[in-house]
Amino acid sequence: MNDMVWMIVKALISAAVIVAVAEIAGRMPRLGALLLTLPIISILAFIMTWNKEHDMNSIAALARSTLVLVPLGLPFFAPFALSAKTGLSFWPSFAIGVLLASVTIGAWFRFGP
Repeated sequence: MNDMVWMIVKALISAAVIVAVAEIAGRMPRLGALLLTLPIISILAFIMTWNKEHDMNSIAALARSTLVLVPLGLPFFAPFALSAKTGLSFWPSFAIGVLLASVTIGAWFRFGP
């Protein structure tokens, strides 16, 4: 499969996963949350990277960075989880979440190994 076709296939798979999770989350929030906690994107990224590179060192480096960055991205969810108590609507919660995650991830990029 040539590179352009493979890139289109990857984009379609990624889009289908995102749309499916969003649709399920709208109908059944608990199931949507479960799907969000599964490393679906990571699984797809590992498979796609392996299919392209066949390099275990690339996969290992991706896994190490993911192990660090997933916890650092968790502050994104805090404003949403606390929105009922804070009275924040979607966009303010989203903006604060992006800011919080950006600070934690940015600090790791700046001061981490």
